[in-house]
Amino acid sequence: MSLRPLRGFLIAAACACSLFAFPFEWKDSIEYRAQVGTTLSAGDHTPFWLDANRFGFSSLERNNLWLRAGLFKYMDEKPRFSWGAGIDLGVGYRMQSVFIPQQLYAEVRYRCLDAMIGAKEFSDGFLPHGLSSGALTEGWNAHPIPQLRIGIFDYADVWGCKEMFAIKGHIAYGMFDDNWWLDRWANPQFEYSKNTLYCSRAIYFRGGNVEKFPLEGELGLLMDTEFGGKTWIPDKNGGGHWEKHPTYLKAWAKAMIPMAGGSDTNVGEQTNVEGNYLGNWSFSLKWQDPRGWMVRLYYQHFFEDHSMLFFDYPWIDGMYGVQGKLPQNPFVSDIVYEFLYMKDQAGSVYWDHTPVIDYQISAKDSYYNHYIYNGWQNWGQAMGNPLFISPIYNANHQMRFSSNRFYAHHFAFKGNPSPQIDYRLLLTYTKSWGTYTNPFPDPRENFSWLAEVNYHPASLPGWNASLALAMDHGSLIGKSFGVMLSISKSGWIK
Repeated sequence: MSLRPLRGFLIAAACACSLFAFPFEWKDSIEYRAQVGTTLSAGDHTPFWLDANRFGFSSLERNNLWLRAGLFKYMDEKPRFSWGAGIDLGVGYRMQSVFIPQQLYAEVRYRCLDAMIGAKEFSDGFLPHGLSSGALTEGWNAHPIPQLRIGIFDYADVWGCKEMFAIKGHIAYGMFDDNWWLDRWANPQFEYSKNTLYCSRAIYFRGGNVEKFPLEGELGLLMDTEFGGKTWIPDKNGGGHWEKHPTYLKAWAKAMIPMAGGSDTNVGEQTNVEGNYLGNWSFSLKWQDPRGWMVRLYYQHFFEDHSMLFFDYPWIDGMYGVQGKLPQNPFVSDIVYEFLYMKDQAGSVYWDHTPVIDYQISAKDSYYNHYIYNGWQNWGQAMGNPLFISPIYNANHQMRFSSNRFYAHHFAFKGNPSPQIDYRLLLTYTKSWGTYTNPFPDPRENFSWLAEVNYHPASLPGWNASLALAMDHGSLIGKSFGVMLSISKSGWIK
């Protein structure tokens, strides 16, 4: 049996054990979940939407099987002090690992301040989870990263603003946990990195209160950095060597506040920003009728390094979305449309200033890629939006995103035709030009769809049966058809 590295998880396990030993009253706050499922596919691989946006608990290999179980203690909303913990484990056949420690964490809250240690599936709540194609920087596509995260995780009202202005944010440090997988999957003929460290920070503002006035706006900035670790540098003779990157205190500070590297980094890091620095701005405007009708417009702008952080270059790329709620319609309750345009990337020319030509052109960003690190991925899956086509699709096992210049139309809706049945439908069309460095000879297209139905009988509380059909058409990722079947049970420990 292959074991995923538990580096970082052991601390969370110890914290979880100690927290459960505290003499707090549990009431009905311990939830258990269990699930068994399988995916049966024909074609090149598991269909796109049966693999993507499942926090990495999935597999491109056809005809896989899994068993998953977890226990979760949730934090209470009202008390000044609250705590929570979770353990979520799985085993699988034809998955990326036989044993899958998906989540293991402990968390505490005092008033509005939060702290979490371990690996937890996070969602910032900005995009409609389950219907959106996925956030541009921190989405739901890859395994959660073991980390220590502190901040205000849920919106807290600013004192004196009469509940019309709220704020949230976080600071986090962690480590990518895919060393075991990289040793077995990555092609040593190409560069790849291990022991990579992670830094994340974000701040979001919300103005308005739909309970007082139907218009509400949101603004957020998220910045992430990959740093430290070591990179495999291959040579022409089939061998190579490891190049280590700084991990001392100053490197941790530069990960928080992006700055150029010192003399112990390579020339590229000394000229630009040390590490792989990326993130996104988020903007939204929502109108919600007191009867439950809602229309929301949102936009996410992605940036690599400093070139697109502000307005040095035009903001052309991004995700443009609209979300609607129809509360009186059981057949279609939510509708989402997103248009993603990622072809510009600040332009096609990159030039670092030199004594001869002292002029800087910080374009040709190559989203999600980096010349030192594996790029914005964990266990081969994109950390952000899966439409960037993750490295795990690469037949040559190179740790690169080979299709980051594209545009896509994504349409989704869901409904509850009866109290015991709900469904969702995803339809996505993508057209890709490859990358600036390695363009496709001809643009490649892909159309992927998913139809999923859940049945949760009233006579069997906590039970749910799910059936999902999905298909891929086109030359971008190949043709596939598959079905996913799962049965789950959840409930509360009294």
